[in-house]
Amino acid sequence: MNPSTPDGRYFVVKGQLWRCSDPSLAEDVRQGSVDELMAGRRDVKAAKASGEVAQLKAARARVNAAKVALGERGPVWWDDGSPDYNRFLVTNTPYADWYRALGPRT
Repeated sequence: MNPSTPDGRYFVVKGQLWRCSDPSLAEDVRQGSVDELMAGRRDVKAAKASGEVAQLKAARARVNAAKVALGERGPVWWDDGSPDYNRFLVTNTPYADWYRALGPRT
């Protein structure tokens, strides 16, 4: 299980922060966006296998649009003015002490 920051904004994978989905999304909206994300990822896989550059570009745009809809990319979903640390190494953010306190990660 990947740890989530105490404020619920990020989860950590291999020492890197990744923005969580917007928790205020209605369940049906969230599920629709997750379904679109999974379909887009399948399209990326198929496009890579086919070698079609235009198809790959369109598939990646589909994935990005779904991630924006989920709040994982694009404008942040919180409104307290805190900066976005998406894709930062956790050790280079204000979450560094929290992460170190978790102890060794396997």
